[in-house]
Amino acid sequence: MVTGGVNTVGIDLGSANTLIYVHNKGIVLREPSVVSIDTNNGSLVAIGTEAKAMVGKTPGNIRVIRPLRNGVIADFDITRTMIKHFLRSVLNKFSIRSPWVIISIPYGITDIEKRAVIEAAQQSGAKKTLLIEEPLAAAIGAGLSVEEPSGHMIVNIGAGTSEIAVISLGGIVTAVSLKVAGDALDMAIYNHLKKIYRIEIGLITAENFKIKYADAFNAPDDIAYIRGINMKTGLPIAKEISIVEINKVIQDTLKDLILAIRQVFESTPPQLASDIIEKGIVLTGGSANLKSLDQYIASKVELSVTVPPDPEDCVVLGTGQITKNTKALTRISLMGHQNFP
Repeated sequence: MVTGGVNTVGIDLGSANTLIYVHNKGIVLREPSVVSIDTNNGSLVAIGTEAKAMVGKTPGNIRVIRPLRNGVIADFDITRTMIKHFLRSVLNKFSIRSPWVIISIPYGITDIEKRAVIEAAQQSGAKKTLLIEEPLAAAIGAGLSVEEPSGHMIVNIGAGTSEIAVISLGGIVTAVSLKVAGDALDMAIYNHLKKIYRIEIGLITAENFKIKYADAFNAPDDIAYIRGINMKTGLPIAKEISIVEINKVIQDTLKDLILAIRQVFESTPPQLASDIIEKGIVLTGGSANLKSLDQYIASKVELSVTVPPDPEDCVVLGTGQITKNTKALTRISLMGHQNFP
């Protein structure tokens, strides 16, 4: 079993960001899951923060890639390269040799994708590799007692996907994954401005606008300025936008998320449903930081909603908790557990 010693590493492999946790060190790496390559010769140009800064600003021969999109590995080779780069940088920094690695993966990915993740970790120097599905890792990181015979509902909203899961006895009882998450909200803002005002902006601009102004439930009756390109004239423009208007765009996009939460609850066994009615929903993931999202979900599903501190860190903290809790391994559904001594 995992020793819980210094040679254990947890990784949150997210569509937007990759985080790495080292036992007794905490979170030691937080980088965008972005890679840039030179298309002329296929060589690596940059990874992480440096690559993200290139989005929308590259010459024709530089391609910026997010190798994980919508909860799936869109580019196996680039994903392997990125994992190896991040993991090796941490192992070298802390002089860690032959670590046991626990990696979170999106719920429902294929066996081929799982093998690609394991191979990347092994090629980076991992002695053994475990995989854990993100909703389960998020629940552990949020402090839920997932190994008990009691129902917990976790709604983990990242960049590419939202995962709604009911957890009991260390495993996922019922769950669904859908492509309504942070990226979808950014795209909704982008499309709205393009359709209604004929203004084109970058997706990073849409994301920054969302973070600064969007409110899922209590939008102020105020305005904000957004800068982009006037599609009629091709010239720069600064446009006044109603925050209430953007709030409506956000809520329209979140309708499928609300429907999915209801469907998961309806498919939950009655005894576990009773537990969830008592405890409510725990909201995790980077997009849980959207203002008033907890209030909006609570108003639509008639269950209490709790957001733990730093919800964007729950998944990687969950992998870290597993590296420290050897007894939990016998009760938590970890893929590859049979390969551990």
